[in-house]
Parts: sequence; structure tokens; C-alpha cells
Amino acid sequence: MPLFKRYEVLLPVRYNDGTPIEEEKFRQTWLEARQQFGGLTIDLHPLRGIWVHEEIVYEDELIRLVLDVEDTPENRNWFLRWKETLKEQFRQLEIWMVAIPIEVL
Repeated sequence: MPLFKRYEVLLPVRYNDGTPIEEEKFRQTWLEARQQFGGLTIDLHPLRGIWVHEEIVYEDELIRLVLDVEDTPENRNWFLRWKETLKEQFRQLEIWMVAIPIEVL
């Protein structure tokens, strides 16, 4: 059985100025992930993130995307490129994305 990684992506529900992010941006993001990997999990229960950048405290409401994919260099590179795209689309300084080795039973 191939090795897998779980990629978790936290997306803000508001721009940094407090304006809600348009629903269409989320739908487009979900579509991109589904087309690339065939499926994903979307956790719509809002998470709260608090972080500091250049002495400014940011408080975010976030939704979590979870994608379990084969652990290949091609998939990792896709996520690295996608992260930069998401930072632009959601007008963010950073998008939190992690990769965790998993065992699929």
C-alpha cells in the first residue's frame, strides 16, 4: 500500500479588514482540491486562530480542509503552489498548511 500524507489547510472566513470572504472563493477552492485529488473533507465548524505579525495581533475565524493523498513529490509540490494561490485569492499574509504522515487502514 502506498504511503499517504494528510494535508490540513486553514482558510479564513474574513479578509484582514473584517469583510466576509465571498462564498464563491470557497466553492472554487473546494472544486480545485476535488478535481486534483478526487475528494476532501471540509470542517465548517469555525476554528479560532490568534497570531502576531510585526507586533500586530490578528484574530481569525477559520475553516479546515483535510485532504489525504499519496505521499509523492508531485503532490507536495502541488500543495506548495496551491498555498501561494490561496494566499493571493484570500488576500492573506499567510495560509496555515501542514502535512502529516498517516497510515490508511
